[in-house]
Parts: sequence; structure tokens; C-alpha cells
Amino acid sequence: MAAGEAWADTGFVFTQPDGSRLHPQHVSDQFLWLACLAGLPPIRLHDLRHGAASLMLAAGVEMKVVQETLGHTSSAFTADTYTSVYPQVARPRPRRPPLCCPAKKTRPRQSNPARQPDRAPRTGR
Repeated sequence: MAAGEAWADTGFVFTQPDGSRLHPQHVSDQFLWLACLAGLPPIRLHDLRHGAASLMLAAGVEMKVVQETLGHTSSAFTADTYTSVYPQVARPRPRRPPLCCPAKKTRPRQSNPARQPDRAPRTGR
């Protein structure tokens, strides 16, 4: 509102004061500077995207959700790019039962006298 007619409605969340887009290198430089000030190791801003995608997949988030989050046009591209990062992501995962399923009921163990170690009965003091 302060920019009035000069405002460029780009639809971006983070912009220049007039609404125009930020240059990607400027954003990356600012991120690196802030990480340095915070005492964090140097990392590219784009590496956070890769890290988030890899961690989502490692946590079991469905490929389609990761694909949509990253804005990829196909889940095949997402799979090709990220499933090699963590070996456990590349392996098919066993399906977990829904949380509402009752626990499996197991029969109580039958004692097998033939398997009992040969021991004299303990006597109390």
C-alpha cells in the first residue's frame, strides 16, 4: 500500500520494496551471511531444498507429496533425483498397519518341560 501505483504485483512473498522479485543470488548471499552470523557451517540455500526432500522421503512421506512440495512435474523425476540419497529410501518399505488396528494377540507360551535346564530346585534359607 505504501508503494501505491509503483507496486509490482508479482505474487511473490518476499520482494523488493516495490514488489518486484528479489534476485536469486542476492537471496543466497543474504542466507549465507545470516548462517555465518549464527555460527552455522556454510551451506547453499538450495541445499536446504535437497535436504528437506531427502528427509521427507526418509521419514516415509509419499513420493507424490514430495513431488508436489518441490513443484516437480513428475514423481519419476523426484524419485530419480532423491531416492539414491538414503539407501533406506530406495528400498521398498513394509506397509505399517493403521494406528487404529488392535495389537496382535499372541497365545501365552506353553512351558516345555523337556527344554528346562537340569537344575536342582532352589531351597530357601
